[in-house]
Amino acid sequence: MVERALSATPADASSGAPEVRPEVDNGPVPVVPEAPDAGVHPRPRRSDATRAAILAAARDRFAADGYERATIRAIARDAGIDPSMVMRYYGNKEGLFAAASAIRVPALDLAAVPVGERGARLVRHFIELWEGDETLTGMMRVGVTNEAGAERMRQVFTEQVRPMLDAVCTVPEEAPARAALVGSQILGMALCRYVLHFGPAVDFSHDELVAWMAPTIQRYLTAERP
Repeated sequence: MVERALSATPADASSGAPEVRPEVDNGPVPVVPEAPDAGVHPRPRRSDATRAAILAAARDRFAADGYERATIRAIARDAGIDPSMVMRYYGNKEGLFAAASAIRVPALDLAAVPVGERGARLVRHFIELWEGDETLTGMMRVGVTNEAGAERMRQVFTEQVRPMLDAVCTVPEEAPARAALVGSQILGMALCRYVLHFGPAVDFSHDELVAWMAPTIQRYLTAERP
């Protein structure tokens, strides 16, 4: 029987049947990552959208209730998420307020602007800033309703806006008064246009706002003290 089995082997091999070989496991097939498409922008991460929703809800809630009365639970409800997510990202209400009120005002080098054009350039700079960053509008609402928001706005003005104005004030001792006057115009228009939504103020184009406001700002910057 052994001879029969051995003699059958060549016959089977020549019969055209596929030869069966033992499988060898060489491990998983390596995956070569595809090169990113330069024309496709990555989608924002879900955590970024969650943070944005939390901060937007926080600004609205701080503006409506004030810092003391606003709660993490109410802010989370407004954002449509669990309160634990707010705590996860910001730790506590103090940390959340700090994040919601973080404002960066891009510096404007007024010294590089011709003296007669500084008022117009400053007005346009702030119009573009207000309309390009909702954080400022949110903090304006907070600032007019509670002291914590007002103090944050004062801090931003002192630390980020005043240096621009101080750099071009030819009489240093007058810099605080002139800066306060400039601020009254810039913040006053922002309040009317972006928070209170006064019809005419909202309807002005950028060029119209510059034309109306620039002469006053220019006077505050350069005119002799009355």
